Amino acid sequence: MDLRVVCYVLARLTLAAAGVLVLPCALALLWGEGDACRAFGLTFGLALALFCVLVTHARREVRAITMREGIAITGLGWCIGAGIGMLPYVLGGCLGFLDGLFESLSGFTGTGATVITALSDLPRSLLFWRSMTHWFGGLGIIVIFIALLPQAGQSTVYMYNAETTGPTHDRVMPRLQSMTGALFRLYAGLTLAAAVIYWLCGMDAVTAANHALSTLGTGGFSTYDENAMAFDNVWIEGWMSLFMIVAGGNFALYYKVWKKGAGALRRNTEFRAYLGILAAAMLLVTGSLVSAGSMALPQAVRYAVFQVASLSTTGFVTADFDRWPALTKGVLLTLMVIGGCAGSTASGLKVSRIVLLVKSSAQIFLAKLHPHALHVVRMNGHTVPVSVLHRVGHFFFLYMMAIVLFALAFTAFGVPIFDAVGISVTTLGNVGPAFGIAGATCTFAPLPAGMKALLCFSRCCSAGSRSSRCSRCSSPLFGGRSIRGEAAQKMTH
Repeated sequence: MDLRVVCYVLARLTLAAAGVLVLPCALALLWGEGDACRAFGLTFGLALALFCVLVTHARREVRAITMREGIAITGLGWCIGAGIGMLPYVLGGCLGFLDGLFESLSGFTGTGATVITALSDLPRSLLFWRSMTHWFGGLGIIVIFIALLPQAGQSTVYMYNAETTGPTHDRVMPRLQSMTGALFRLYAGLTLAAAVIYWLCGMDAVTAANHALSTLGTGGFSTYDENAMAFDNVWIEGWMSLFMIVAGGNFALYYKVWKKGAGALRRNTEFRAYLGILAAAMLLVTGSLVSAGSMALPQAVRYAVFQVASLSTTGFVTADFDRWPALTKGVLLTLMVIGGCAGSTASGLKVSRIVLLVKSSAQIFLAKLHPHALHVVRMNGHTVPVSVLHRVGHFFFLYMMAIVLFALAFTAFGVPIFDAVGISVTTLGNVGPAFGIAGATCTFAPLPAGMKALLCFSRCCSAGSRSSRCSRCSSPLFGGRSIRGEAAQKMTH
């Protein structure tokens, strides 16, 4: 691995991060927030200093980036982003080092868990920066970086593969730079549309922008301590639910729909399963709330739709679901584990993996009944290679073991077991709220420092799980015509 190439790319990423700081700094200056303006200015200066250090150790000429260098750039890029994101909180005197790191990681990973107990005490520019970290972390710092700052040509596929989520993904355009640029424009366009609609529904412009950034970034940071409960507006909740569901879908699929029509949605197995899971969960939660006698049908539908859409993607809250019946908590916890679609800004296991796990399990069952028949797993009309099914099984095992191990670790701090499981699931799934001491109306501020540090580590693990797809194979395994055949894929593996 050539560290000079890694330093070259990281230097450009650091320069881009410094440029992003200009917007909240300008807002702080415009709104007369002197302390916040100084904090952003100091952060900008430190980012430039890091850029200069990296440049002095960088390779001047651009050459191909290897797989190892691509993974290193992605991992270190997330570390640099989290470090820079932490500084405005710390230098502005709002949070300490650990709490600032916690909040920054929560922003960039899209977790939405917060240690801030009084958001009204924070400068508006810092709240805007807080939402911006969701937005840049949502589609992926590295993917956005490739879209905006071209370098190293086709070798950036290793950075893209290390950043994108799910067992597979579709390269809907022949050039990686063009594809990531198109996804970035789609992401930005949906964010702008959400901001305008929120504004038309009654939010002021700044609040609408904040919540649009958090919605499409599937983070869940709000500018109010009550989160989305502060609005108590059915129109806002309805539109937020829609955009959260959209954010949980595959953005590459949306681009294909724009180019080829709505038929691409109907033919996509994962998207159909995603909508089916959400619909079933909404029915179960609604039925449980009504049967428990806690609320009328219209109110139950309203809260069920929002919370089901939210806890599979962002983590916004409109009700204290910690007081709901046990069945609803079980459904919501399951949604936290599943998450959104591959290629979305949401985290979790991903619906595509769930579909493949179900189909491969059914294949094993049928093979026992009919041992001489040929059984294959198909998705989107294409046969899924056995190597992909093995990787999905491995990832599922590691993900569930991580939930169990982190939950056990949290119980060492005196956390009740169900609360510990909820915190483990919501952290690894980047959802935000959980149950009990980390429920819908609580923050993570009262937790001991050791547990916060462990939560920061678990967030780093959840960010690392984004690179679960094999970085050697740049062709889609299903969901379109493969650039390389299955035989060539076996050779590369």
